[in-house]
Amino acid sequence: MNDEKKPLDDTGKQALGTGAGAAAGAVAGAAVGAPGGPIGMAIGAIAGGVIGAGAGESMAATANVEDYRAHFQRDYTGAAYYRPGTAWDDYEPAYQFAFDQFEEYRGRPLAEVESDLRREWETERADRPERAEWAEARPAVAAGWEYLREGAVKAAARTP
Repeated sequence: MNDEKKPLDDTGKQALGTGAGAAAGAVAGAAVGAPGGPIGMAIGAIAGGVIGAGAGESMAATANVEDYRAHFQRDYTGAAYYRPGTAWDDYEPAYQFAFDQFEEYRGRPLAEVESDLRREWETERADRPERAEWAEARPAVAAGWEYLREGAVKAAARTP
């Protein structure tokens, strides 16, 4: 699973999560407020946007790149999918891929988005043939994805 080294970066992830959450919340709030007419829709959109922004920010905050990277770098050799003789550099591209794609798919369950992730992995692999095949990378991608989902669920539970 070798790949050229590209550092994990979460620049803008929190802003993206906040914005996406605000937009989704505004749409939902407007729909809920629709029975109240235009004023109800406006109030619902504002309230939904504020609530959605908080939820989106919480989700993005769970994706702290330093913690994420440290967790897997510390524990990857104990993973069921670890192959003796492989190194961190062999697994990092899969963990990074999960991190990079998680926000785009808004933290949906892996089972819902796996076919899309596989296509994206294979598209990226076309430019980097040294990258592992999906079947080999998938367990590390899945581990990264579930780590991020667990963090998002915990953060959402803390959000008032």
